[in-house]
Amino acid sequence: MKSRFALVGAAAVVALSLAACGGGGQGAGSNTLEVQTGVAADTNEMAALKAIAADFEKANPNTKLNLVPAGTNYENDIKVRLSSNNIPDIWMTHGWSLLRYSKFLTPLQNEPWAKNLVPELDPVMKDASGALYAMPTNVDITGIMYNKDVLAKAGYKPEDIKTWDDFMSAAEKAKANGVSAVYAGGKSMAGTILDHVISGAFTQNGLDQMKSGTFVADPYGQALNLVGKWRDAGLFNPDYSSATKTDMSKALAQGQALFEFGPSPIADDAIKYNPNAHIGFIPIPTLTGAPSYLDTGERTAYGVSKTSKDVSGAKAFLAFLAKPENETKMAAASASLPGLTDAKSTPGPLSSSYDEYVTQKKTQTVPYFDRVYLPNGAWSTMGNGTDAVITKQSDVNSAVQQMASTYKSLYGQGK
Repeated sequence: MKSRFALVGAAAVVALSLAACGGGGQGAGSNTLEVQTGVAADTNEMAALKAIAADFEKANPNTKLNLVPAGTNYENDIKVRLSSNNIPDIWMTHGWSLLRYSKFLTPLQNEPWAKNLVPELDPVMKDASGALYAMPTNVDITGIMYNKDVLAKAGYKPEDIKTWDDFMSAAEKAKANGVSAVYAGGKSMAGTILDHVISGAFTQNGLDQMKSGTFVADPYGQALNLVGKWRDAGLFNPDYSSATKTDMSKALAQGQALFEFGPSPIADDAIKYNPNAHIGFIPIPTLTGAPSYLDTGERTAYGVSKTSKDVSGAKAFLAFLAKPENETKMAAASASLPGLTDAKSTPGPLSSSYDEYVTQKKTQTVPYFDRVYLPNGAWSTMGNGTDAVITKQSDVNSAVQQMASTYKSLYGQGK
């Protein structure tokens, strides 16, 4: 899912630059590769990455890896590094290897592992010519996460939720049982809600127009109206404005939430708070009457800078990371499916949902809306507008007009 990191001040940028000193990029020795990991220091993904990096260094004693953990401002910091031409050898592209970073990255489609890219990632990671710019350690495939026990107490089964009316009925029952029907982690997660819902508001013709430079307002407004309907029904958690992504995990784990919109690690973290929690996801209904779907996209993926002093060494590390056993470890650490087809899926809190909806039912997947149909830079407007609707600081029409203006401005810049 696209990174939802908040933009912060210059002090954090300086901290990242200092962390990079002694690493690779523009100022390091040719035998040291700087890897901007894009993951926090205390995560399972970082632990797995460190272990794999140590194995790589043993097998390649002339190459050292400087793994730099992410702060809360990762996206902004990478922008600063790129604009100042102080570019890491390898960096995590947080969903934007193609549309935002491809001009800085070495093409990787001819690497041996590239033939194993999972098909769901083709639309968002390959360009029209088939060029690929990053190696994914996982793929984000998700729908609406839910607590199975809370849904059952409300008198519903997962298969009962076929339409948004079904969703509302179950949500209202959960609310009557004293549960937050739709739990969200404040402003930083507001855009994620709309990003999940909005693809189901557009027809294919509308999506084609959005992709070609014409903003289609009506379906965008319909998706926001749906969110406003949930607000008016009192379905959001009372502490919405102060809640965090960690609070989302806790609420899901402790049976205080029915539905949540967010990336799969929320479910993985939930199990830490309650190992006995029963969590899954269901496909996302549409507003057009089309079949339900799942969202998919690039999540943790690593690209190699064109300006690295050791492109071959950086490619060698990605090839090592792409080994089936290592890809399997990285995917398991993020509670996600592997990004390459020769790796194995491992059990996790969402395994049964993956098996049912992805493997067995082969539910259609669609790319995250913002990564394909909105220009680079529009994510903050999407999040701010959704948050403003939820908190009643703005009406739907104003939020739509703000996005229309942002779309027109940024799309023009991109051209």
